[in-house]
Amino acid sequence: MAVSTLRIVAGQYRRTPIPVPDVPGLRPTPDRVRETLFNWLAHLWDNEFADKRVLDLFAGSGALGFEAASRGVAQVQMVERDKSAAAALRALRDKLHADAIRIHVGDALDALARMDASRFDLVLLDPPFNQDWLPRLWPLLPGVLSENGLVYVEAETACTAPEGFTLSREGKAGAVYYHLFQVAAAQQP
Repeated sequence: MAVSTLRIVAGQYRRTPIPVPDVPGLRPTPDRVRETLFNWLAHLWDNEFADKRVLDLFAGSGALGFEAASRGVAQVQMVERDKSAAAALRALRDKLHADAIRIHVGDALDALARMDASRFDLVLLDPPFNQDWLPRLWPLLPGVLSENGLVYVEAETACTAPEGFTLSREGKAGAVYYHLFQVAAAQQP
């Protein structure tokens, strides 16, 4: 059951409400932060979204993944562990006929381990806070990122670039720190 909604900021599905399911720990990315992220991406990608593949590892409400699909990326792979949140994602995807979106119900680490041949231009990470997800995820990300791949992270504290990545952009909204990292040139496949 949705207790609130937010909206898709721009693109094909602009102004579409996204229901936010009542799931413990779910923190949808606010409109202003999503707008900032996609302005960064538009700059870095020269407004070319059509050939990009996106992995949203902690999809939650789907705000980030639906925003990417709305802007015309080729594919969005969402991963969500909570079955009720995944059902809400599927319902919205089907309502929008958003064929570029695929939804997997399961654990983020398990999903990453099974993506041996997949390459993504952007990985979206908005994991539950205070559960030490990032140290477990960073070593696995180079294996699924394309050349010049980007990783967007929301966290409860400011993050520094882990080995193999450089910090491209960062910001803070309320209690949330957000960052855009890029695979370091020497780490690219």
